[in-house]
Amino acid sequence: MSEETRPEPPPTVPQGIPLLDETAPPPSDDRPEVIIITGMSGAGRSRTAAVLEDLDWYVVDNLPPRMLLALAGMMTQTDGGVRRLAAVVDVRSREFFADLVQVLDDLRSARLDYRIVFLDASDEALVRRFEQVRRPHPLQGDGRMLDGIAEERRLLAHLRSRADVTLDTSELSVHDLARAVRDTVATETEAAPLRITTVSFGFKYGLPLDADHVVDVRFLKNPYWVTELRHLTGKDEPVRDYVLNLQGAEDFVDAYVAAINPVLDGYLVEQKPYVTLAVGCTGGKHRSVAISEAIATRLRAEGRTVRTVHRDLGRE
Repeated sequence: MSEETRPEPPPTVPQGIPLLDETAPPPSDDRPEVIIITGMSGAGRSRTAAVLEDLDWYVVDNLPPRMLLALAGMMTQTDGGVRRLAAVVDVRSREFFADLVQVLDDLRSARLDYRIVFLDASDEALVRRFEQVRRPHPLQGDGRMLDGIAEERRLLAHLRSRADVTLDTSELSVHDLARAVRDTVATETEAAPLRITTVSFGFKYGLPLDADHVVDVRFLKNPYWVTELRHLTGKDEPVRDYVLNLQGAEDFVDAYVAAINPVLDGYLVEQKPYVTLAVGCTGGKHRSVAISEAIATRLRAEGRTVRTVHRDLGRE
């Protein structure tokens, strides 16, 4: 039989049956995550837990190890469920702590992935920290503080050898530790953005107590004295257009945003999660509202997370 007359091979998929592999979604890698925070007392476990909580992890402190397996088994991949669990486990759980090694093996057998973050510090640093807070070491008993530290090191030696990450916090400030935890544990998508709030207010009602920065826009002409605008607010288009078209208004907004941007970037570096920018006029109804909205709009256009609050609207 010649090549020209040879029949075509039959299709591998019968006609009319869809190719499922082409439309089926790939398996999700979004599996539940477990981090076990442990290490020396005074080395920064509580601070580490707080950082993870800020990154939207579900944090449980001083958990008896036997409860870890049950808690991890309750995790879910569905929206709204707990997908990331951070458990602080340490010698405070006393006799229960001896179960931890077996629990870790059980987690592996149950195919639950986990990471161990071990916090450590020099004896000198630990002694200094306990003396600053005037508290005894949890294993000190009737002995010296160094006796308690030595006993804790003995109990944790095997766990330290199994740690995925070991952080020596001897020379770290609380801010340095937070940064180290984020760099070690968090991915780029987990990094918490800076949350900015622009608050308009009236000086006659006092400054906002939580303001990080205060600007005064009373240098602009007051729409209150324009009869057609008096009953409106800075959220209304006629007032907004009036204020932003005043000489110097747009220049002020541009200059202020340019000046505040390096500060906001510095807050991100220093792990400050929230900042409040307060914009004030006399009554908090016209100029401050319009300008705070304009500032928020500029910041959003640069990718910032911003919400607006108009504290004194409706008080006049």
